[in-house]
Amino acid sequence: QVQLVESGGGLVQPGGSLRLSCAASGFLFSTHAMSWYRQAPGGERELVAAISSTGGSTKYADSVKGRFTISRDNDKNTAYLQMNRLKPEDTAIYYCAAKYYRGSRDPGEYDYWGQGTQVTVSS
Repeated sequence: QVQLVESGGGLVQPGGSLRLSCAASGFLFSTHAMSWYRQAPGGERELVAAISSTGGSTKYADSVKGRFTISRDNDKNTAYLQMNRLKPEDTAIYYCAAKYYRGSRDPGEYDYWGQGTQVTVSS
C-alpha cells in the first residue's frame, strides 16, 4: 500500500521556522522525484519546491527562494522541507507528492500524494 505521510506543520509566528517531513512507503522512493505543493483557502495548488530522485537537482517557487530548502534521504525514504523566515502568506496546507523519474509543475502528473499538513503563520 502506497503512503505519503506529512508531518511537522503547526502554528508559528512570522519570522519563525518549521521543518516538514514526508515519509514514503509502498513504492521505490529513490526512483521518484519529490515535490512540495501548498494550497491556501480559496487558492489553487501551488508548486513550492521540487527535488530530483537523486537529490542532485532542486527547484523553488520565486516566493520561497532563499527561505525554504527541500531535501531528501533515500535511505530513510523521507523528503523534507525546511521553512525559514516564514510569512503570513505562507499559510496553507502543504502536500508532498511523488512522480516517477522526473518532476513536473502539473500536479495532475504526480503518481502519489500525501494527506497534507497545515502550516499557519500568525502572531
